[in-house]
Amino acid sequence: MFNSLLKSGPIAAVMGMGLLVAGCDRKSPAPEQANVVAANTASADEVASGPAPDEATGPATPAEKLDRSHKGETGPTAAFTAPDGKSVTLATFKGKPLLLNMWATWCAPCVAEMPTLDSAAKSLAGKVQVIAVSQDMQGAEKVTPFFAAKKFTTLKPYLDPKLGLSLAYQANLPTTILYDSAGKEVWRMTGGYEWNTLAAAKLIAEAS
Repeated sequence: MFNSLLKSGPIAAVMGMGLLVAGCDRKSPAPEQANVVAANTASADEVASGPAPDEATGPATPAEKLDRSHKGETGPTAAFTAPDGKSVTLATFKGKPLLLNMWATWCAPCVAEMPTLDSAAKSLAGKVQVIAVSQDMQGAEKVTPFFAAKKFTTLKPYLDPKLGLSLAYQANLPTTILYDSAGKEVWRMTGGYEWNTLAAAKLIAEAS
């Protein structure tokens, strides 16, 4: 869909993506990027038991959120900007497992899960790389003050203002994808999630 929009011209692409956003996130009708999916809530019998890395427990993963159909695929070659301003691709991170999160400041489920993603990044330091790549078209103008306000301890601001990643994946936001150390996809998850839970830790351990 995005490809057809882009062929119609940049104005049509922006208007088309705006309609997607307006339909799924009426409180954040940003005229920019990918669709937004609401965070799922789990029933009592879906809650995982046992201590998580930060002593929290959380919901098991609803089957419809987790997609393993792309297992073994390599990631797109789209370039994005690292915190130091350098251009990088997913291939840059080969050598260690990578948890890639695509998000935006206007996406409510994205913002809600970010503190748990930051907590997971801290507990996984040295074992799994965790990067959050913003799909805000305004780039640092939006993301820098957001990070300053949230005071994350581990996450750093990666920027993708041209939406290279979300267009390549045709992804709703938030989408999180796990890659193994060879750069091969393990699974992808659509929608907000609690990343500092035992259930999340077990999923991420699949990359080792």
